[in-house]
This record gives sequence, structure tokens and C-alpha cells, in this order.
Amino acid sequence: MRLDRRQWLALLAAARAAGQQKKAWLYIGAYTSEKNRGITAARFDLSTGAISEMMLAAETPNPTFLEIHSNGRWLYAVNEIANFEGKREGAITAYEIDRPTGRLRELNRASTKGGGPCHVSLDRTGRMAMIANYGGGSVASFRIQGDGRLSEAVSFFQHEGSGPNPKRQERPHAHSINPAPDNRFAVACDLGTDEIVIYAIDPAKGAMQRHGAAKLAPGSGPRHFAFHPNGRFGYSVNELLSTVTAFEYRNGALKEIQTVSTLPDGFAGENTTAEIRVHPSGQWLYASNRGEDSIAAFRIDAGSGRLARMGNTPTQGRMPRNFYIEPSGRWLLAANQRSDTVVVFEIDAKTGALLPAREGITVGQPVCLRMAV
Repeated sequence: MRLDRRQWLALLAAARAAGQQKKAWLYIGAYTSEKNRGITAARFDLSTGAISEMMLAAETPNPTFLEIHSNGRWLYAVNEIANFEGKREGAITAYEIDRPTGRLRELNRASTKGGGPCHVSLDRTGRMAMIANYGGGSVASFRIQGDGRLSEAVSFFQHEGSGPNPKRQERPHAHSINPAPDNRFAVACDLGTDEIVIYAIDPAKGAMQRHGAAKLAPGSGPRHFAFHPNGRFGYSVNELLSTVTAFEYRNGALKEIQTVSTLPDGFAGENTTAEIRVHPSGQWLYASNRGEDSIAAFRIDAGSGRLARMGNTPTQGRMPRNFYIEPSGRWLLAANQRSDTVVVFEIDAKTGALLPAREGITVGQPVCLRMAV
């Protein structure tokens, strides 16, 4: 059931009151280098938005995308590498979170069956993990066992095709895979083929089966996807054309209803988009621009799912690869990959506007942000 504005504000006020003085663990995935050797952890103050107590939580190669289990005990990271155990494949690593210290203990690691994995998600029961291999142009799924460990890949699907952009769409490039709110299907954005491929999922078995696909405008380059909390609408951010496409979702099918630009009128520079998020209230949608270096905000029409532009907020850094909205919907954290910063914004509870940036932190090449509350 969708909350009206008064109900949402009441819940937000209660969440803020409960969250006073409470701190969560913020985890930051990154490309590894001399600046960063793996997954960084830090304390995030839910009452003030302050970040403190940074440390290296786990040393691991290129943990570029993270996801945390709903039980708050396990974290999963893709290792965006091209060689795992002598094969041209990447890896996914399971960790146990030590809640008192924030450190990560490796549980096990499995092959993603394709090169350059760039995204991981969990089904809504927490029984299966799904990954997208950008380099290999494929997707795979895994069972999550009772102790948090991962099985070997249960399902694997190689995408086929290409697009009109010869530099970026010469072959498939699966960029994300996300479960639908009904937990019966998952949608995989393929930047290389301009398709969103839909898979039926079986969480108990950790298995997937191809179900269908939605085709986007040539050269769009769909990258990431976000569902509306009501389960009726979904949105793809299209990297190559700097657009967001709104869809009606029903029974494993996507029907396009609108495509809008993420850029302000008159912008003439180079830009690609990266991340997309729907606010927990369902009232607003946000997408990141790399080049224009901003978060674009849209108002969501509750009845139709259509988007109305609200404006763009600079991220105070270069190349906002990823951003995260913490569960209460109060704070938005943006990871500026090229300027090595994570910046915190407060979301206005009445308008959805991003308030001026608070003091953030410096961390090498931040790519993905997740929080264990």
C-alpha cells in the first residue's frame, strides 16, 4: 500500500526520532590501487549525517559493487577482474559482518562465469544472489546457503547482440540485474544491446530462466534499474543518451511510458549517467550525471508513474559513479569516483530537494556505497 504524504512524514519523523544517536556501518566498494586496497568501512551517524572511523574492512581486488543481506550479517561483493583461478572470469565474494567492529570476514568466493562483473543484487527473501558481467556480457545466479556462503553458479546466461555505438556497443555488456518487487522476476540492463532482459527467478533453487525482453531506443545504453515501491512502475537510467525511461511493470513485462533527459536545458558537454534510485516514499527519483557531475531529481506522479523534472544538484566532485539513499530516506550519499570523495546530502522531507552538501570524506576511487543499519 502506498503511503500518502502525511503518513510518510509521520513515519519519517518517527524514524528520525528512533535514529537519534544511532550509527550504522557504511561500506564503500572501489577500484583497488595504492589509494585503496579493498572495501572501506566507516561509521555513519543517522542523526547528523557525519561520517567517521574510516578503516579497511577487507582487502580484496576491485570490489566495485556491494550488496548487504537483509539480516545485516552478510555482505556480497563482486570482484571486477578478468582472471579468476586461471580462467577469464570474475568473482563474487561473501563476507560476514562483525557488527561491533565493522570488519569483514571472508566466507567464500565463487566464479561469476564471465569477465568483469560489475553488479550484484539479492532476491527479496535473501536466498539467492544475482550478478551481471559487464566484460563478458552475461548474467549468473547463486544460492545463498544458511551460513551466508555462496554456492557455485546455478544459472548462467550469455547475452547476444550489439548496438549502434561502435565504441561502447560492439557486443553485449550486461550492467545490472535487479529483482522485481513481486520477487518472481528480475530485470537485467544490457548497455551493449539496448535491452532490458527479464528473467523468471526461483529463489529456493537460486535459479533463473529467460522470460522476455524490453527494447529501448537505439544507442540508449541502459545501465541500472530501480523499481517503485508500489511495484507498478520501474525506471532505467540510460548511460549513453543521458536519459531515464519510465515503464509500467506487470507480471514480468515492461511497457515504456516515458523517456526524459537527465541534463539541464542547454548543457553541451560530454556526459554519461550511472546510478538511479527511487526514494523510499515513492515520491521522487534521482539519477547521477558524470560529466555534468550532478544528481538529477524528478517528481513521480503517483497515478501514472510519469516523471517531472525538479532540477540538478552538483555533487561537489567529479564523476558521481554511485549514490545511496539510506533506508529512512533522510540522507543521500554520493560517491565521486574521480575526485576520491563521498559527499552527504540531506533530503528535504517535504520537497525531495537535496540540501547543501555536508562535510564528507576522502576515499580512493569510491564506486559503490551500501549501509548496514
